[in-house]
Formats: sequence, structure tokens, C-alpha cells
Amino acid sequence: MFLQSYVTQEDYFLGTLTVKETLTYAARLRLPSDMSRNEINKVVTNVLAEMGLEDSAESRLGNWHLRGISSGEKRRLSIGIEILTQPRVMFLDEPTSGLDSAASFYVISSLSNIAHDGRIVICSIHQPSGEVFNLFDDLVLLAGGEAVYFGQATMAVKFFADAGFPCPTRRNPPEHFLRCVSPEFDSIAPLIPSKSENNASSSWNSLMNMTAEEIKSELVMNYKNSILSENARKKIREMKKSLQEEPLVGKIYDTSWLNQLCTLTDRSFLNMSRDFGYYWLRIVFYIMMSVSAGVLLFNIGTSNEAIMTRGKCDGFVFGLMIFLCLGGVPFYHEELKVFKRERFGKHYGEAIFILSHFLSSLPFVLAISVSSGTIIYHMVNFHKGFSHYFYFCMNIFSFISATEGCTLFVAALAPDLLVAIGTATGVIVFMMVPSNVFRSLADLPKFFWRYPMSYLSYITWSIQGQFKNDLIGLEFEPQMGGDAKIKGEYILDAMFGIRTDYSKWWDLGVVVCFLISYRVLYYLALKHKERASSLLHIKRTLQHIFLKRPSLKDKYTSSKRHQSLHPLSVQEGLNSPMS
Repeated sequence: MFLQSYVTQEDYFLGTLTVKETLTYAARLRLPSDMSRNEINKVVTNVLAEMGLEDSAESRLGNWHLRGISSGEKRRLSIGIEILTQPRVMFLDEPTSGLDSAASFYVISSLSNIAHDGRIVICSIHQPSGEVFNLFDDLVLLAGGEAVYFGQATMAVKFFADAGFPCPTRRNPPEHFLRCVSPEFDSIAPLIPSKSENNASSSWNSLMNMTAEEIKSELVMNYKNSILSENARKKIREMKKSLQEEPLVGKIYDTSWLNQLCTLTDRSFLNMSRDFGYYWLRIVFYIMMSVSAGVLLFNIGTSNEAIMTRGKCDGFVFGLMIFLCLGGVPFYHEELKVFKRERFGKHYGEAIFILSHFLSSLPFVLAISVSSGTIIYHMVNFHKGFSHYFYFCMNIFSFISATEGCTLFVAALAPDLLVAIGTATGVIVFMMVPSNVFRSLADLPKFFWRYPMSYLSYITWSIQGQFKNDLIGLEFEPQMGGDAKIKGEYILDAMFGIRTDYSKWWDLGVVVCFLISYRVLYYLALKHKERASSLLHIKRTLQHIFLKRPSLKDKYTSSKRHQSLHPLSVQEGLNSPMS
């Protein structure tokens, strides 16, 4: 078994997979490679039963455009994925967040059963219901980084009562605990009507006459001087001593990288093939675009007017293809969320994820390249010959793959989906400027756009490779009758500013290099953004703690609950997380 596991607050999955498929792929990624399929299926079946997911085992999970299982079932599925490896300790970040009371109770009941099987379950939870609270064995109550209470959950009510803050008879104990120590209640206490007229209690009066900081100080002092604190310190010393004598080591399963690659490729391909919007819809639009281009530019021939028409045709085709690639950004973003969750759990590494995504998308990109290339090539009547046709299709394939690599890199850096789409569009338009789509290379301003941007844009290399593929070897009619025919080599140099001293295959090779380079940048973005985000989160957390911690000079100031009541317009934004 593993030593520990962590269940995040968010539930990110591939929405096209079923509950059972999700658990099966997770088991294949995390369990030993030498386990047979039957053994893995048995483990998955046991987890489905343990988490109460048998009835929804064959149901799709759902995503932003597909309806799926409920939030409570997704949360139980997240827990089920982590218990596949039988961890000794489980950490859960707000397992009831976003769930209704019934779903929350079901989730915590499942966790209670796991804990009673001999495992340690630690949850951070905000304002649980009374039924949920009664399922916990122990309670740790923190306020401002200090321990207010640590002991049996059932004894917390007595501790607060002994400290002078008893829980009213008709109030949920967790709500009473949080109300005592949460400073947010100080700002809204004057808005709450007095209870002195009916059902008055000393506890209410004591709360109304003290700030949360004053109550917290009293509770912290009572806890430090209590037997509970002494027992906790004693237990910690015993645990440290036992760990020094016999270190607690969890087993790390040896799952081969080949098994991880095959599993991720299989899962990603299944997701792509099931989600109509991922590639199938784009294939339909690519075919429609190809037919439209073929009709508009049907059999353009080798007349003098066809010279510029061929150039416009290449710019039109590659320009539309590049923007159709942006349709995949929402799906890349969904997969990135799943990757971040699984990477946090050390299911696999960045390189395996990137390679598996490329391999699983390979058949679809090839289908786009061959279908679009075949339609356009024959309808427009480009330079005849199989080698020219093959180059055209391979150029489209490399071009689309490089574009996807660029959008993946941008999506990895962007904080959300809308920023990813906007940024990717801007980057692509920026690289289209020096690519012979709007102006020929010979007419571009020398500074920046010609040198170095035309060399740093993979679109430039792809389009000029297609120009060479189509024009070299052709002869066009002259503008004036009786003149010699115009060779394609002369057109490339004089009209488009494209050098012909190196082969079109060199241009294709450069596009392939861009394809690989964008994947490397994508890898670096995934690798280092995680570390940078963790460091930034730690920094912000420390700043929040130190800024929120009160100074000693404010300890004896008058209670906020007796300050004059200000208009709501003045108090607007008082507790904003941005403040």
C-alpha cells in the first residue's frame, strides 16, 4: 500500500469515460505492472462496491457539454481512485464542498467506513451539518494558525461550555464553534437582531460582547492549559519515538513507463474518439473548407493570372486550417485539468502525458491531412505527381501538428480557458503576418518582420515549402503574347522572395523541428509552472497569515460588536478576498 494519498477539492475527469473505465485506467496507471487484467478488474469492482458506485458504473461522467453523474458521485469517484492503492493515510480538501446535505452525508459515511477499516482519514471541512459532524471521531479546530481544540469530536461541546461559551440548544455545534472564532462575524453582528426578548442566553450575550479575536484568545488559553493539549503533546512524542525506532515506509508500486504510455494513449484515444467536438466535428469542417476551396479555385491551370491565384490559394487553405485548430483548445484545457490532478498524485510524468497525447491524436490529424489534402490537391489541380501530392499531405500534417503544439503550450501557461483561446489566437495571427499570407517575403519590412520573425514563424516555412512544391518545374503563360514562358523558379524568387537554393524538404524539416520544439516548450511549461504555482501559493498563504494576525496593541481595544452601525454601502467589499 501507499503511505498517503490526497483528494483535491475539485473533481476533474474525462467526461466521455464511464465510472468503471475511469477507475480501471487509474488502476492500470497506479497498480503494479505485473498484475493481470482480472486482478485489476477485481480491485476496481471492490472499490465500486465500497464507494456505492455499482449502479452508476456504466454511466458517463459528463463535462461542460455532456450530461453525466452527480457531484456527489464524482466526489466518491475521486475518493475511490485514491483508495485503489490502499493508502494508510488519506487527506481530503473539503470533501463536502458544493454538495447538498444528502450527498455530503453519503460521502462522509463512505469515508467513515474507510476509517473504521483501519486507515486514517483527515478532512478539512467548513461548516458541516450536525449529521455529518457526528460521523467524525476527532476534531481539530484552527483559527489564525493556532489550535483552538484538538480532541474527540463529541467532547468539543463540553470544552466550549467549560470555557464559558456553551452552544445554544437549537444551534448546530460546528456553526457555533466557527461563529466563536471567525472574525467575519464581527462585521455582521450589528445587523443581527437582539435575542434578549425571547430565548435569551448567557452564551449569546457573551458572544455579542466580545470579538472573535477575544473569544479565540480565551479558547486557545483554555486549550493550552487543558489535559487535551497535554495528551496531544504526549501522543506526538510517542509517535516521533516510534518512527525513529521503526520508520513508516509505504510501498511505491513499480509501474513501467511503457505501461503508463500505453494506458494514457489508450485512454486519450478513447476520449477523442467518443467526444464528437474534439476531432470529428473539426474533420467535418476541414472537409467542408476543402470542398469550398476546391470549388472556388477549381482547376486554376497555368495561365498568367493563375500565378497569383495559386499563391492566394495556399494562403487561404493554410490560414483556414490554422484557425480551425483553435477549436481544440477547450478540450486541451479539460485534459490539462485531469493531468494536474493526476500529476499531483504522482500517477505519471509530464513527458509520458505529452507523448501519449501526440500518439493518440496522430490518427485524427492524419485523417484531416489526407482527406483535406486529397480534395484540395485534385480539385485545384496542383502540380501533378505522387511526390507532390505526398509532400502536400505531409506538409498539412506537420503544419496542423505544429499549430496544436503551439496552442497546447499557450493553454499550459494560460490561467483559464478564455485567456488560452484569446492568447492562442493572438499568437497565431502574429506569426501569420510574415508568412506570405498578407504580403510576400520580398515586400516585408526588413527590420523585425523579415528578420527575424519570418524565420521564427513555422507558418512561413510551411507556406513557402508548398510554394516550392507547386511552382518548381511549372511554366506559366507570359503576360504579353510571344514572350517566353515564365518558370516557377523565377516566380518564387522575383515575386514571392523565396529562395530556391535549398529543397522544399528542408522547409518541411524545419516545420517538423517547430513541431518538436513546441512540445518541448509544452513540457517545460507543465514542469515549471507547477513549481512556480506552488511557491506563489505558499508565499500568498504566509502573507495572508501574517497580515491577518492581530498585534498585541489591539488586544484590549473595544469590541467591534459595539461600534456604530455603518451603512451597507460603506461595508461593501469589507470581506472581499481581494482586500
